[in-house]
Amino acid sequence: MTDHKELKLILSFLKEIEITVIERELSEPTFLPGLSLGPNCIYVDYSRLLYPGDLLHEAGHLAVATGEQRGNIGNISADKNWPTEGEELGAILWSYAALKHIGIPEQIVFHENGYKDDSQWLIDNFSNGIYIGLPFLEWTGIALGKERAEKEGKPEFPLVLKWIRD
Repeated sequence: MTDHKELKLILSFLKEIEITVIERELSEPTFLPGLSLGPNCIYVDYSRLLYPGDLLHEAGHLAVATGEQRGNIGNISADKNWPTEGEELGAILWSYAALKHIGIPEQIVFHENGYKDDSQWLIDNFSNGIYIGLPFLEWTGIALGKERAEKEGKPEFPLVLKWIRD
């Protein structure tokens, strides 16, 4: 597991943006080790958590979901059609904005054992301003691309307008 410093920074940030993290034992298999989504929250089993940066990815799913979806996460996460590809890309890009905001290395979130071996590809794209998923974040009102940000006189991604979708 990574340094406790990064975990503390992540947890502090999630508390600040009002994403609830609840510690509990997760004995059943989970998609990401030690993490599970619940209604408006993330359940974490610290004894099973391998990659604290995965907390930001899961938080990204809550952040880009509608309020109704967030309240039904336990039900919709069992749905094979959730998240959609757009929501998945939005959650990935949201987690990049979050790590930049927090000031932690990209490798904490985009670790070598995640993202179907595309972690370095994601880091390379994002580092070069190729923000896969940005149209989704624009559509949700979370962030703006360079052109639209300049036109509207607002900050451009990786800065965000808000952390949680309305």
